[in-house]
Amino acid sequence: MRDLIDAAKAARARAHAPYSKFLVGAAMRDEQGRVFAGCNIENAAYPQGWCAEPSAISHLVMAGGKRITEVAVMGNGDTLCTPCGGCRQKIREFAAGDVKIHCCSEVGELIRSFTLDELLPASFGPENLV
Repeated sequence: MRDLIDAAKAARARAHAPYSKFLVGAAMRDEQGRVFAGCNIENAAYPQGWCAEPSAISHLVMAGGKRITEVAVMGNGDTLCTPCGGCRQKIREFAAGDVKIHCCSEVGELIRSFTLDELLPASFGPENLV
């Protein structure tokens, strides 16, 4: 898990958050064990920014990854920073309910881990469309 947390921390350091000053980094492991990271990127037209998690998902998909097997997220300070509702659904597209999401402080200490099912119970996913 240390490599995942370190990747999220490095991504957080590159976040573009001039308005909220709330820097977020996320990292995801794919089914091949590779790690992909992303940061939040704000925009002066607020709804046009994006979260760290979709940034990481985009990197994973562009590299040919198909499944998310583990996630690390970190925000500011020691405050618990979980993926927002929209990001939980985006993660759900590529992850099973038992996938661990590790929420860390900005220095990389684990605060708490959740499963995706704990954060997004009774979710709607790709298998609902089959």
